Amino acid sequence: MTRTLPEPMHSSPIPDPGLRPGWAAEPKWDGFRDLVSVDAGQVVLRSRRGTELGRAFPEVVADSARLPDATALDGELVV
Repeated sequence: MTRTLPEPMHSSPIPDPGLRPGWAAEPKWDGFRDLVSVDAGQVVLRSRRGTELGRAFPEVVADSARLPDATALDGELVV
């Protein structure tokens, strides 16, 4: 079974770093936005626009292969 990658979430700048009760935030690091999908041992690593990133980050592909099947991750690769 082939799964499609989820749509990436997009961050939004805010003018005031004060957070309302019940809200959380994290620092914004610039890097490569990536989506990882693992299905039947097959790892797909793509940018948020769908560009294949596996050849540029072979270590991420290799480490992602150890994740359970049906795993999808959305993150930032910061070098």
